[in-house]
Amino acid sequence: MKILSARIGAILSINEGDSGARHMALVAFVIRVMSAAIAFGSQIVLARMMGDFEYGIFVFVWVLVVLVGNLSCLGFHAAQVRFLPHYQALNLRAEIRGLTTTARIFAMVSASLVALTGFMLLKLFENQVEPYYVVPLFIAFLILPMVALGDAMEGTARAHSWGVTALGPTYLVRPVLILVFMGAAVYLGAPATAETAMVTSLAATYVTTVSQFFNINRLVNRTHERGPMVINFFAWFKLAIPLFLIEGFSFLLTNSDVVVVGLFMEPRDVAIYFAASKTMALVQFVNFSVKAASAPRFSALIAGNDRNALAQFAGQTVRWAFWPGLLVGLAALASGHLLLGMFGPTFISGYDLMIILFAGILAKASVGPGEALLAMAGQQTLCVKLYAAALLVNIALNVILIPIFGLEGAACATAAAMMVEALLLHVFVRRRLGIVLFAFAKPVELPDGTMQ
Repeated sequence: MKILSARIGAILSINEGDSGARHMALVAFVIRVMSAAIAFGSQIVLARMMGDFEYGIFVFVWVLVVLVGNLSCLGFHAAQVRFLPHYQALNLRAEIRGLTTTARIFAMVSASLVALTGFMLLKLFENQVEPYYVVPLFIAFLILPMVALGDAMEGTARAHSWGVTALGPTYLVRPVLILVFMGAAVYLGAPATAETAMVTSLAATYVTTVSQFFNINRLVNRTHERGPMVINFFAWFKLAIPLFLIEGFSFLLTNSDVVVVGLFMEPRDVAIYFAASKTMALVQFVNFSVKAASAPRFSALIAGNDRNALAQFAGQTVRWAFWPGLLVGLAALASGHLLLGMFGPTFISGYDLMIILFAGILAKASVGPGEALLAMAGQQTLCVKLYAAALLVNIALNVILIPIFGLEGAACATAAAMMVEALLLHVFVRRRLGIVLFAFAKPVELPDGTMQ
Protein backbone atom coordinates (compact mmCIF):
# COMPACT_ATOMS: atom_id res chain seq x y z
CA MET A 1 0.00 0.00 0.00
CA LYS A 2 2.88 2.37 0.79
CA ILE A 3 4.40 1.67 -2.62
CA LEU A 4 1.09 2.45 -4.32
CA SER A 5 0.73 5.66 -2.32
CA ALA A 6 4.24 6.73 -3.27
CA ARG A 7 3.55 6.00 -6.93
CA ILE A 8 0.33 7.98 -6.92
CA GLY A 9 1.97 10.86 -5.07
CA ALA A 10 4.66 11.07 -7.74
CA ILE A 11 2.07 10.94 -10.47
CA LEU A 12 0.11 13.84 -9.02
CA SER A 13 3.11 16.15 -8.68
CA ILE A 14 3.03 19.08 -11.11
CA ASN A 15 5.76 19.49 -13.72
CA GLU A 16 6.13 22.33 -16.18
CA GLY A 17 4.86 21.47 -19.65
CA ASP A 18 2.14 18.99 -18.74
CA SER A 19 0.45 20.80 -15.83
CA GLY A 20 -2.57 21.71 -17.95
CA ALA A 21 -3.10 18.13 -19.04
CA ARG A 22 -2.50 16.88 -15.50
CA HIS A 23 -5.02 19.40 -14.15
CA MET A 24 -7.56 18.25 -16.73
CA ALA A 25 -6.85 14.62 -15.77
CA LEU A 26 -7.43 15.40 -12.10
CA VAL A 27 -10.62 17.34 -12.82
CA ALA A 28 -11.90 14.55 -15.05
CA PHE A 29 -10.98 11.92 -12.49
CA VAL A 30 -12.67 13.76 -9.63
CA ILE A 31 -15.82 14.24 -11.70
CA ARG A 32 -15.87 10.61 -12.74
CA VAL A 33 -15.36 9.49 -9.13
CA MET A 34 -18.24 11.71 -8.08
CA SER A 35 -20.23 10.42 -11.03
CA ALA A 36 -19.51 6.83 -10.05
CA ALA A 37 -20.72 7.50 -6.52
CA ILE A 38 -23.86 9.24 -7.78
CA ALA A 39 -24.55 6.64 -10.46
CA PHE A 40 -23.89 3.78 -8.07
CA GLY A 41 -26.19 5.22 -5.43
CA SER A 42 -28.91 6.04 -7.95
CA GLN A 43 -28.70 2.59 -9.54
CA ILE A 44 -29.08 0.99 -6.12
CA VAL A 45 -32.18 3.08 -5.44
CA LEU A 46 -33.61 2.28 -8.89
CA ALA A 47 -32.92 -1.44 -8.51
CA ARG A 48 -34.55 -1.49 -5.07
CA MET A 49 -37.47 0.58 -6.34
CA MET A 50 -38.10 -1.36 -9.55
CA GLY A 51 -37.02 -4.92 -8.77
CA ASP A 52 -34.45 -6.90 -10.75
CA PHE A 53 -36.71 -7.69 -13.75
CA GLU A 54 -37.89 -4.13 -14.51
CA TYR A 55 -34.45 -2.79 -13.62
CA GLY A 56 -32.89 -5.19 -16.12
CA ILE A 57 -35.21 -3.92 -18.86
CA PHE A 58 -34.32 -0.32 -18.05
CA VAL A 59 -30.53 -0.76 -18.00
CA PHE A 60 -30.55 -2.76 -21.25
CA VAL A 61 -32.50 -0.05 -23.10
CA TRP A 62 -30.56 2.80 -21.47
CA VAL A 63 -27.22 1.29 -22.54
CA LEU A 64 -28.58 1.13 -26.09
CA VAL A 65 -29.61 4.81 -25.87
CA VAL A 66 -26.18 5.98 -24.73
CA LEU A 67 -24.40 3.72 -27.21
CA VAL A 68 -26.43 4.67 -30.29
CA GLY A 69 -26.59 8.33 -29.29
CA ASN A 70 -22.79 8.51 -29.07
CA LEU A 71 -22.33 6.73 -32.39
CA SER A 72 -24.82 9.08 -34.06
CA CYS A 73 -22.28 11.91 -33.85
CA LEU A 74 -20.17 10.05 -36.44
CA GLY A 75 -16.99 11.23 -34.76
CA PHE A 76 -17.61 14.98 -34.90
CA HIS A 77 -17.45 15.28 -31.11
CA ALA A 78 -13.98 13.68 -31.13
CA ALA A 79 -12.85 15.68 -34.19
CA GLN A 80 -13.18 18.86 -32.14
CA VAL A 81 -10.56 17.57 -29.71
CA ARG A 82 -8.22 17.02 -32.65
CA PHE A 83 -8.79 20.35 -34.47
CA LEU A 84 -9.65 22.98 -31.86
CA PRO A 85 -6.31 23.00 -29.97
CA HIS A 86 -4.56 23.37 -33.33
CA TYR A 87 -6.85 26.24 -34.36
CA GLN A 88 -6.34 27.93 -30.99
CA ALA A 89 -2.56 27.71 -31.37
CA LEU A 90 -2.86 29.43 -34.77
CA ASN A 91 -5.54 31.89 -33.55
CA LEU A 92 -8.00 30.72 -36.23
CA ARG A 93 -11.17 32.00 -34.55
CA ALA A 94 -13.42 31.68 -37.58
CA GLU A 95 -12.55 27.99 -37.95
CA ILE A 96 -13.27 27.42 -34.25
CA ARG A 97 -16.70 28.99 -34.55
CA GLY A 98 -17.42 27.01 -37.71
CA LEU A 99 -16.37 23.67 -36.24
CA THR A 100 -18.28 24.01 -32.98
CA THR A 101 -21.46 25.04 -34.80
CA THR A 102 -21.14 22.30 -37.40
CA ALA A 103 -20.60 19.62 -34.74
CA ARG A 104 -23.81 20.57 -32.95
CA ILE A 105 -25.98 20.70 -36.06
CA PHE A 106 -24.54 17.50 -37.47
CA ALA A 107 -25.08 15.59 -34.21
CA MET A 108 -28.73 16.66 -33.99
CA VAL A 109 -29.55 15.90 -37.62
CA SER A 110 -27.74 12.57 -37.66
CA ALA A 111 -29.27 11.34 -34.40
CA SER A 112 -32.75 12.43 -35.51
CA LEU A 113 -32.40 10.39 -38.69
CA VAL A 114 -31.23 7.38 -36.67
CA ALA A 115 -34.18 7.79 -34.32
CA LEU A 116 -36.64 8.01 -37.23
CA THR A 117 -35.17 4.87 -38.74
CA GLY A 118 -35.45 3.15 -35.37
CA PHE A 119 -39.11 4.09 -35.05
CA MET A 120 -39.89 2.59 -38.44
CA LEU A 121 -37.92 -0.61 -37.82
CA LEU A 122 -39.47 -1.14 -34.39
CA LYS A 123 -42.94 -0.64 -35.80
CA LEU A 124 -42.19 -3.02 -38.67
CA PHE A 125 -40.73 -5.78 -36.48
CA GLU A 126 -42.73 -5.12 -33.32
CA ASN A 127 -44.06 -8.68 -33.16
CA GLN A 128 -40.51 -10.07 -33.06
CA VAL A 129 -39.46 -7.96 -30.06
CA GLU A 130 -40.20 -9.02 -26.48
CA PRO A 131 -43.34 -7.09 -25.43
CA TYR A 132 -41.68 -5.62 -22.33
CA TYR A 133 -39.04 -3.92 -24.51
CA VAL A 134 -41.35 -2.24 -27.06
CA VAL A 135 -42.50 0.89 -25.20
CA PRO A 136 -39.12 1.58 -23.54
CA LEU A 137 -37.47 1.38 -26.96
CA PHE A 138 -39.96 3.86 -28.45
CA ILE A 139 -39.16 6.29 -25.65
CA ALA A 140 -35.44 5.64 -26.18
CA PHE A 141 -35.59 6.92 -29.76
CA LEU A 142 -36.96 10.25 -28.51
CA ILE A 143 -33.89 10.63 -26.29
CA LEU A 144 -31.27 10.00 -29.00
CA PRO A 145 -30.97 13.55 -30.44
CA MET A 146 -30.30 15.04 -27.01
CA VAL A 147 -27.71 12.39 -26.14
CA ALA A 148 -25.87 13.12 -29.41
CA LEU A 149 -26.02 16.88 -28.89
CA GLY A 150 -24.70 16.45 -25.36
CA ASP A 151 -21.73 14.46 -26.69
CA ALA A 152 -21.01 17.19 -29.25
CA MET A 153 -21.06 19.84 -26.53
CA GLU A 154 -18.80 17.70 -24.35
CA GLY A 155 -16.30 17.51 -27.22
CA THR A 156 -16.26 21.31 -27.48
CA ALA A 157 -15.60 21.70 -23.78
CA ARG A 158 -12.93 18.96 -23.68
CA ALA A 159 -11.07 20.62 -26.56
CA HIS A 160 -10.92 23.82 -24.49
CA SER A 161 -9.91 21.89 -21.33
CA TRP A 162 -13.10 22.98 -19.56
CA GLY A 163 -13.22 19.86 -17.44
CA VAL A 164 -16.21 20.59 -15.23
CA THR A 165 -18.25 22.02 -18.08
CA ALA A 166 -17.42 19.05 -20.30
CA LEU A 167 -18.19 16.22 -17.90
CA GLY A 168 -20.43 17.70 -15.22
CA PRO A 169 -23.77 17.72 -17.09
CA THR A 170 -23.59 14.16 -18.41
CA TYR A 171 -21.91 12.47 -15.47
CA LEU A 172 -23.21 14.47 -12.50
CA VAL A 173 -26.37 16.39 -13.34
CA ARG A 174 -28.19 13.89 -15.56
CA PRO A 175 -28.05 10.86 -13.21
CA VAL A 176 -29.20 13.01 -10.30
CA LEU A 177 -32.14 14.33 -12.31
CA ILE A 178 -33.10 10.82 -13.44
CA LEU A 179 -33.27 9.69 -9.83
CA VAL A 180 -35.12 12.81 -8.65
CA PHE A 181 -37.66 12.64 -11.47
CA MET A 182 -38.17 8.89 -10.97
CA GLY A 183 -38.69 9.32 -7.25
CA ALA A 184 -41.16 12.14 -7.83
CA ALA A 185 -43.06 10.12 -10.44
CA VAL A 186 -43.42 7.10 -8.15
CA TYR A 187 -44.37 9.33 -5.22
CA LEU A 188 -47.14 10.86 -7.35
CA GLY A 189 -48.52 7.42 -8.17
CA ALA A 190 -46.70 6.26 -11.31
CA PRO A 191 -45.76 2.56 -11.38
CA ALA A 192 -42.09 1.76 -10.67
CA THR A 193 -41.49 0.20 -14.08
CA ALA A 194 -38.96 0.46 -16.89
CA GLU A 195 -41.40 2.59 -18.87
CA THR A 196 -41.60 5.16 -16.08
CA ALA A 197 -37.82 5.13 -15.73
CA MET A 198 -37.40 5.81 -19.46
CA VAL A 199 -39.86 8.72 -19.36
CA THR A 200 -38.00 10.30 -16.45
CA SER A 201 -34.69 9.67 -18.26
CA LEU A 202 -36.07 11.49 -21.30
CA ALA A 203 -37.01 14.50 -19.17
CA ALA A 204 -33.64 14.52 -17.37
CA THR A 205 -31.69 14.28 -20.63
CA TYR A 206 -33.54 17.15 -22.26
CA VAL A 207 -33.16 19.43 -19.24
CA THR A 208 -29.45 18.61 -18.93
CA THR A 209 -28.55 18.96 -22.60
CA VAL A 210 -30.48 22.16 -23.25
CA SER A 211 -28.86 23.79 -20.21
CA GLN A 212 -25.44 22.57 -21.32
CA PHE A 213 -26.03 23.97 -24.80
CA PHE A 214 -26.67 27.50 -23.57
CA ASN A 215 -23.78 27.38 -21.10
CA ILE A 216 -21.17 26.21 -23.62
CA ASN A 217 -22.51 28.56 -26.27
CA ARG A 218 -21.97 31.42 -23.82
CA LEU A 219 -18.42 30.27 -23.03
CA VAL A 220 -17.47 29.86 -26.70
CA ASN A 221 -18.80 33.32 -27.58
CA ARG A 222 -16.97 34.86 -24.64
CA THR A 223 -13.69 33.09 -25.43
CA HIS A 224 -13.64 33.59 -29.20
CA GLU A 225 -16.17 36.42 -29.61
CA ARG A 226 -18.88 36.48 -32.20
CA GLY A 227 -17.83 36.76 -35.81
CA PRO A 228 -17.68 35.04 -39.19
CA MET A 229 -17.39 31.28 -39.49
CA VAL A 230 -15.19 29.19 -41.77
CA ILE A 231 -16.64 25.74 -42.43
CA ASN A 232 -14.33 23.05 -43.80
CA PHE A 233 -16.93 20.31 -43.56
CA PHE A 234 -15.29 17.71 -45.78
CA ALA A 235 -11.87 18.15 -44.16
CA TRP A 236 -13.44 17.70 -40.72
CA PHE A 237 -15.64 14.85 -41.88
CA LYS A 238 -12.63 13.08 -43.43
CA LEU A 239 -10.99 12.93 -40.01
CA ALA A 240 -14.25 12.47 -38.08
CA ILE A 241 -15.06 9.17 -39.78
CA PRO A 242 -11.88 7.37 -38.68
CA LEU A 243 -12.33 8.87 -35.21
CA PHE A 244 -15.95 7.68 -35.30
CA LEU A 245 -14.77 4.17 -36.07
CA ILE A 246 -12.16 4.36 -33.30
CA GLU A 247 -14.58 5.78 -30.73
CA GLY A 248 -17.37 3.55 -31.99
CA PHE A 249 -15.40 0.33 -31.73
CA SER A 250 -14.11 1.45 -28.32
CA PHE A 251 -17.60 2.27 -27.10
CA LEU A 252 -18.97 -0.98 -28.49
CA LEU A 253 -16.13 -2.83 -26.83
CA THR A 254 -17.11 -1.25 -23.50
CA ASN A 255 -20.87 -1.80 -23.79
CA SER A 256 -21.41 -4.72 -26.14
CA ASP A 257 -21.28 -7.24 -23.28
CA VAL A 258 -24.41 -5.76 -21.68
CA VAL A 259 -26.16 -5.71 -25.05
CA VAL A 260 -25.25 -9.33 -25.86
CA VAL A 261 -26.30 -10.47 -22.40
CA GLY A 262 -29.62 -8.72 -22.98
CA LEU A 263 -30.06 -10.49 -26.30
CA PHE A 264 -29.29 -13.96 -24.92
CA MET A 265 -30.56 -13.83 -21.34
CA GLU A 266 -33.45 -12.58 -19.23
CA PRO A 267 -33.69 -9.03 -17.83
CA ARG A 268 -32.83 -10.34 -14.34
CA ASP A 269 -29.49 -11.62 -15.67
CA VAL A 270 -28.88 -8.28 -17.37
CA ALA A 271 -29.50 -6.54 -14.04
CA ILE A 272 -26.94 -8.71 -12.19
CA TYR A 273 -24.29 -8.35 -14.91
CA PHE A 274 -24.84 -4.60 -15.15
CA ALA A 275 -24.54 -4.17 -11.38
CA ALA A 276 -21.26 -6.11 -11.31
CA SER A 277 -19.76 -4.30 -14.28
CA LYS A 278 -20.75 -0.86 -13.03
CA THR A 279 -19.37 -1.62 -9.60
CA MET A 280 -16.01 -2.07 -11.34
CA ALA A 281 -16.56 0.95 -13.57
CA LEU A 282 -14.68 3.30 -11.26
CA VAL A 283 -11.45 1.62 -12.35
CA GLN A 284 -12.23 2.41 -15.98
CA PHE A 285 -13.00 6.01 -15.02
CA VAL A 286 -9.33 6.45 -14.16
CA ASN A 287 -8.29 5.56 -17.70
CA PHE A 288 -11.11 7.66 -19.16
CA SER A 289 -9.94 10.67 -17.20
CA VAL A 290 -6.36 10.29 -18.39
CA LYS A 291 -7.52 9.84 -21.97
CA ALA A 292 -9.75 12.92 -21.81
CA ALA A 293 -6.86 15.02 -20.55
CA SER A 294 -4.03 13.62 -22.65
CA ALA A 295 -5.53 13.79 -26.15
CA PRO A 296 -5.16 17.59 -26.60
CA ARG A 297 -1.62 17.48 -25.22
CA PHE A 298 -0.70 14.59 -27.50
CA SER A 299 -1.97 16.66 -30.42
CA ALA A 300 0.09 19.69 -29.38
CA LEU A 301 3.31 17.68 -28.87
CA ILE A 302 2.91 15.92 -32.20
CA ALA A 303 2.27 19.26 -33.93
CA GLY A 304 5.46 20.57 -32.31
CA ASN A 305 7.38 17.52 -33.57
CA ASP A 306 8.95 16.95 -30.14
CA ARG A 307 9.33 13.18 -30.04
CA ASN A 308 11.25 13.09 -26.79
CA ALA A 309 8.63 15.11 -24.93
CA LEU A 310 5.90 12.99 -26.55
CA ALA A 311 7.49 9.76 -25.35
CA GLN A 312 8.05 11.10 -21.86
CA PHE A 313 4.48 12.37 -21.60
CA ALA A 314 3.08 9.10 -22.98
CA GLY A 315 4.97 7.20 -20.31
CA GLN A 316 3.54 9.48 -17.63
CA THR A 317 -0.03 8.97 -18.82
CA VAL A 318 0.35 5.20 -18.50
CA ARG A 319 1.43 5.55 -14.88
CA TRP A 320 -1.43 7.99 -14.28
CA ALA A 321 -3.81 5.29 -15.50
CA PHE A 322 -2.31 2.13 -13.99
CA TRP A 323 -1.41 2.84 -10.35
CA PRO A 324 -4.57 4.70 -9.33
CA GLY A 325 -6.58 2.11 -11.29
CA LEU A 326 -4.94 -0.74 -9.39
CA LEU A 327 -5.65 0.88 -6.03
CA VAL A 328 -9.26 1.67 -6.89
CA GLY A 329 -9.85 -1.83 -8.26
CA LEU A 330 -8.50 -3.56 -5.17
CA ALA A 331 -10.68 -1.37 -2.99
CA ALA A 332 -13.74 -2.25 -5.07
CA LEU A 333 -13.04 -5.98 -4.80
CA ALA A 334 -12.46 -5.76 -1.07
CA SER A 335 -15.94 -4.32 -0.59
CA GLY A 336 -17.60 -6.14 -3.49
CA HIS A 337 -20.10 -8.26 -1.55
CA LEU A 338 -21.24 -5.26 0.44
CA LEU A 339 -21.60 -3.09 -2.67
CA LEU A 340 -23.52 -5.69 -4.67
CA GLY A 341 -25.73 -6.52 -1.71
CA MET A 342 -26.98 -2.96 -1.72
CA PHE A 343 -28.75 -3.67 -5.01
CA GLY A 344 -30.58 -6.60 -3.46
CA PRO A 345 -29.89 -10.16 -2.28
CA THR A 346 -29.87 -11.65 -5.78
CA PHE A 347 -27.10 -9.32 -6.99
CA ILE A 348 -24.41 -10.78 -4.71
CA SER A 349 -24.02 -13.64 -7.18
CA GLY A 350 -22.24 -11.15 -9.46
CA TYR A 351 -19.09 -10.94 -7.29
CA ASP A 352 -17.17 -13.50 -9.36
CA LEU A 353 -17.91 -11.37 -12.42
CA MET A 354 -16.16 -8.43 -10.75
CA ILE A 355 -12.95 -10.43 -10.31
CA ILE A 356 -12.94 -11.55 -13.93
CA LEU A 357 -13.65 -8.06 -15.27
CA PHE A 358 -10.94 -6.51 -13.11
CA ALA A 359 -8.29 -8.66 -14.80
CA GLY A 360 -9.25 -7.22 -18.18
CA ILE A 361 -9.55 -3.64 -16.90
CA LEU A 362 -6.09 -3.80 -15.33
CA ALA A 363 -4.60 -5.13 -18.57
CA LYS A 364 -6.08 -2.18 -20.43
CA ALA A 365 -4.82 0.28 -17.82
CA SER A 366 -1.28 -1.08 -18.22
CA VAL A 367 -1.02 0.61 -21.64
CA GLY A 368 -2.93 3.78 -20.68
CA PRO A 369 -4.49 5.95 -23.40
CA GLY A 370 -2.70 4.19 -26.25
CA GLU A 371 -5.59 4.64 -28.64
CA ALA A 372 -5.58 8.41 -28.06
CA LEU A 373 -1.85 8.55 -28.77
CA LEU A 374 -2.20 6.65 -32.03
CA ALA A 375 -5.21 8.70 -33.12
CA MET A 376 -3.50 12.04 -32.46
CA ALA A 377 -0.43 10.76 -34.35
CA GLY A 378 -2.48 10.23 -37.49
CA GLN A 379 -2.82 6.47 -37.05
CA GLN A 380 -6.61 6.47 -37.11
CA THR A 381 -6.88 3.66 -39.63
CA LEU A 382 -4.66 1.46 -37.51
CA CYS A 383 -6.77 2.21 -34.43
CA VAL A 384 -9.88 1.18 -36.31
CA LYS A 385 -8.31 -2.15 -37.21
CA LEU A 386 -7.15 -2.79 -33.64
CA TYR A 387 -10.54 -2.01 -32.18
CA ALA A 388 -12.30 -4.05 -34.83
CA ALA A 389 -10.12 -7.03 -33.94
CA ALA A 390 -10.82 -6.64 -30.21
CA LEU A 391 -14.55 -6.15 -30.83
CA LEU A 392 -14.74 -9.26 -32.99
CA VAL A 393 -12.99 -11.23 -30.24
CA ASN A 394 -15.45 -9.82 -27.71
CA ILE A 395 -18.59 -10.61 -29.69
CA ALA A 396 -17.38 -14.04 -30.83
CA LEU A 397 -16.42 -15.09 -27.31
CA ASN A 398 -19.68 -13.74 -25.89
CA VAL A 399 -21.71 -15.70 -28.42
CA ILE A 400 -19.69 -18.85 -27.70
CA LEU A 401 -19.32 -18.60 -23.93
CA ILE A 402 -22.67 -17.18 -22.77
CA PRO A 403 -24.72 -20.25 -23.79
CA ILE A 404 -22.17 -22.49 -22.01
CA PHE A 405 -21.16 -20.53 -18.90
CA GLY A 406 -23.84 -17.85 -18.64
CA LEU A 407 -22.81 -14.57 -17.02
CA GLU A 408 -19.31 -15.86 -16.21
CA GLY A 409 -18.85 -16.52 -19.92
CA ALA A 410 -19.81 -12.93 -20.72
CA ALA A 411 -17.31 -11.59 -18.17
CA CYS A 412 -14.53 -13.85 -19.49
CA ALA A 413 -15.25 -12.73 -23.05
CA THR A 414 -15.08 -9.06 -22.09
CA ALA A 415 -11.87 -9.49 -20.07
CA ALA A 416 -10.21 -11.43 -22.88
CA ALA A 417 -11.13 -8.73 -25.40
CA MET A 418 -9.59 -6.05 -23.15
CA MET A 419 -6.38 -8.07 -22.94
CA VAL A 420 -6.25 -8.45 -26.71
CA GLU A 421 -6.83 -4.72 -27.09
CA ALA A 422 -4.03 -3.90 -24.63
CA LEU A 423 -1.57 -6.23 -26.34
CA LEU A 424 -2.32 -4.84 -29.78
CA LEU A 425 -1.97 -1.24 -28.59
CA HIS A 426 1.37 -2.01 -26.93
CA VAL A 427 2.76 -3.72 -30.03
CA PHE A 428 1.69 -1.13 -32.58
CA VAL A 429 2.54 1.97 -30.54
CA ARG A 430 6.04 0.57 -30.31
CA ARG A 431 6.21 -0.31 -34.01
CA ARG A 432 4.73 2.90 -35.38
CA LEU A 433 5.94 5.50 -32.87
CA GLY A 434 8.95 3.84 -31.24
CA ILE A 435 7.44 4.24 -27.76
CA VAL A 436 7.11 1.45 -25.22
CA LEU A 437 3.69 2.01 -23.72
CA PHE A 438 3.61 -0.11 -20.58
CA ALA A 439 3.12 0.70 -16.92
CA PHE A 440 6.47 -0.82 -15.89
CA ALA A 441 8.56 0.50 -18.79
CA LYS A 442 10.42 3.78 -19.16
CA PRO A 443 11.16 5.46 -22.51
CA VAL A 444 14.88 5.54 -23.37
CA GLU A 445 16.30 8.16 -25.72
CA LEU A 446 18.30 6.61 -28.56
CA PRO A 447 21.02 8.36 -30.56
CA ASP A 448 18.73 8.84 -33.54
CA GLY A 449 16.09 10.54 -31.41
CA THR A 450 13.57 7.71 -31.52
CA MET A 451 12.07 6.41 -28.31
CA GLN A 452 11.73 2.81 -27.26
